[in-house]
Amino acid sequence: MQGWDFEKPIIELKQKIEELRSFSTDEKVEMSSEISNLETKLKSLKKEIYSNLTPWQKVQISRHPRRPTTLDYLKSIADDYILLSGDRSFGEDHALICGFATIEGKKIAFAGHQKGKDTHENIKRNFGCAHPEGYRKAMRIMKLAERFKLPIVCFIDTPGAYPGIGAEERGQAQAIAENIRDMFSIKTPIIVMVVGEGGSGGALGIGVGDRVLICQYGYYSVISPEGCAAILWKDAAKREEAARVLKLTAPELIELKIVDEIIPESEGGAHWNPDESAASLKKSLLENISQVEGLSPQQLLEKRYQRFRKIGKFIEK
Repeated sequence: MQGWDFEKPIIELKQKIEELRSFSTDEKVEMSSEISNLETKLKSLKKEIYSNLTPWQKVQISRHPRRPTTLDYLKSIADDYILLSGDRSFGEDHALICGFATIEGKKIAFAGHQKGKDTHENIKRNFGCAHPEGYRKAMRIMKLAERFKLPIVCFIDTPGAYPGIGAEERGQAQAIAENIRDMFSIKTPIIVMVVGEGGSGGALGIGVGDRVLICQYGYYSVISPEGCAAILWKDAAKREEAARVLKLTAPELIELKIVDEIIPESEGGAHWNPDESAASLKKSLLENISQVEGLSPQQLLEKRYQRFRKIGKFIEK
């Protein structure tokens, strides 16, 4: 299993346990006591490592190559789903997927960033960095959801919107700005979930909602740690310091009232036990939908507006 440097002791011990299990089965040697001792040690080691993570290490977990993607979550929590393509103006963006789904009999619309699991798929998905046509497609689906009175679920998982020349020529900044503006007027519940990375305007383009939730090891920030370090210190290597000062982890975001709830993940991150993490996400999602779907359209819009107006502090002189 792939892992970051701080996870290597866990991976090595886990491999040793598997080797002992295999040896015990093949050679018919009783080793249950040794395996049990190592499993106890593994549990203790995971608790020690994951309870003392730095902000940068949490960012690394949010980027883990085996971390569940939007499609993984849909396959796990939805009874069924259908993907819709195109912005009806330019074309299809594979980095931002949209469509309709049914979860526990409840129909929803969804929009979410989609990363790949290998090099080939990451190139197709543009590493989860959406183009303007992706954001315009998302708004097209949201307006359909409004017409049919369906709640909208947004899955955020991107290092940022794609900054390439083509994207800029097609109005990247305008597409994101229009989405932020228009999501404040959508007259149906919107639940936003940061399931991995929540980077910059790329996240905000589908980030306006009545509830903003974040997975335990997700991050949400105005800029990536590397980008911040490159601008402030002219040195991307200072990314660990940048991650610390940006206050981008889930507990810090709760304290700052940027997000409303932390969705628990399996110990050490969703990549260790995707099914357990998906079940936790599903439970939280359905609870939050039920909390806002009884509000009138006018109440929804006013509460949504006030929620974001309260973020941050300023002094007038």
